[in-house]
Amino acid sequence: MRPVLIALPLLLAGCGSAAGLKPPEGSSLPVAPVGARATPTPQELLTPTPQQRPQRSDELLRRSDQRRNDEFDLPPR
Repeated sequence: MRPVLIALPLLLAGCGSAAGLKPPEGSSLPVAPVGARATPTPQELLTPTPQQRPQRSDELLRRSDQRRNDEFDLPPR
């Protein structure tokens, strides 16, 4: 029984389609956005823009600066 429970998720994970995405029969891609010259392809629609997925900044501190006193950092009442 236990091997079946382990194998079932693996079998279901392999059921995905590896073919390219296409709109369903009888329908078309979404209309072109306002100001666009052409209708985007499915791949263009699935590729995130830099604004949707910004790059990570791993820049290390190059120097240490002392913070100035924060006059609003008061203890709780």
